[in-house]
Amino acid sequence: MRIHCKVVVIGVCFGVFLLFYFWGGNVPDAPLLKEVSLEEDRNFSSSSVTLDRDVAPKLARKSTTVVGVLMKDVPKGRKNWKVTKQRSNANAKSKGGRPVARRTRVEEIMHLAMVACGHRLEETLTLVKSAVLFSLKKIKFHIFAEDVLIPQFKEKLNQWPRFVTAKFKYTLYRITFSVGNADEWKKLFKPCAAQRLFLPVILKDIDSLLYVDTDVLFLRPMDDIWKMLKSFNSTQLAAMAPEHEVPKIGWYSRFARHPFYGISGVNSGVMLMNLTRIRSTLFKNSMIAGGLSWEDLLHPLYQKYKNHITWGDQDLLNIIFHYNPECLFIFPCQWNYRPDHCMYGSNCKGAEEEGVSILHGNRGVYHDEKQPAFKVVYDGIRDFPFDDNMFQSLFYPIQAKFLDTVNTLCGRIPQVFLKQIEKTMRKVFEENVIRHIN
Repeated sequence: MRIHCKVVVIGVCFGVFLLFYFWGGNVPDAPLLKEVSLEEDRNFSSSSVTLDRDVAPKLARKSTTVVGVLMKDVPKGRKNWKVTKQRSNANAKSKGGRPVARRTRVEEIMHLAMVACGHRLEETLTLVKSAVLFSLKKIKFHIFAEDVLIPQFKEKLNQWPRFVTAKFKYTLYRITFSVGNADEWKKLFKPCAAQRLFLPVILKDIDSLLYVDTDVLFLRPMDDIWKMLKSFNSTQLAAMAPEHEVPKIGWYSRFARHPFYGISGVNSGVMLMNLTRIRSTLFKNSMIAGGLSWEDLLHPLYQKYKNHITWGDQDLLNIIFHYNPECLFIFPCQWNYRPDHCMYGSNCKGAEEEGVSILHGNRGVYHDEKQPAFKVVYDGIRDFPFDDNMFQSLFYPIQAKFLDTVNTLCGRIPQVFLKQIEKTMRKVFEENVIRHIN
């Protein structure tokens, strides 16, 4: 009996000794375990090798051990953060164990507005065509038209190939004026041109917009002028180009009988607008001291100056920004290139250096022989078949026809008209072809 008790006591003591031995020996090794296991964990996560069935559970157990060791060393705040992060990752999975789809980034859509009345159907369609051909992001067109033109626009646009119409959306609007006499506004300058003044009031859900006259053609992506919205400072809410580069031969500086912006005025044929800012601004004016909102300003301004304005809505815009110059961003002349920039000699340095970005064929030059250089570009875009090669069926024919315009002042500088077209075609080709192949 005594011998049996002694054996039990000895066994208990030996067991206690082994317990203290292993417990004391493993404490100093914890940091080493943590360091080695972390290295293994990094190698495991970065490796693409398929793990053996027996190896995988071992590594999984080691990773679990490492997390347990690390969490002891993390302060409470960080520990809670890690737990929250783990929970959020777990919640990112649905009940079936499948990960919830990530939110896709909403594609930015550019908004382009125009007003078409009278015999402007073909001209407007050519404008839309130039924007679609050269732009990269999708465009939403806001087309304001007389009632008789609306079904014609639908018919023509629906005839375009599907791969083209997939690049844009459009909405057709009837001509409407929110204040004053509609017939009076229609006759302000060219038919319906005053409609542009009411875009901030009508398009209440649109934040930003580019307005262009129907006799405008894009020779480079609309994306590039759209980016200028980010160049506005905190007070700027619209952008236009000067009416003329040389004040001594400009119209406003010589003949205007009303206030105008700067020393030569601005041309409203291409107008980039932050509509949200326009709607929320009180504009200084010569009528009341407190300032007026855009909608409240238009009709009284017209009533005051209607006997002194020549260019209608453009003159009213010049008057508005004369009293609010801090609200206007001025972009270079190549973004609104008109016959005035070459018919008296080349006076747009930006176009000479970079080429024309937006061609504005005012004075009806697309439809007569007064400025054949402008007509060559217009005819080339109008007649281009969508499914043809752009270099072969658009650029080279335009380039060849410029040989017939060298006897005119504008035709003597073909590189001004062709530089951006060629550059843009290469860019579009790279985006739509090379990028997709890669």
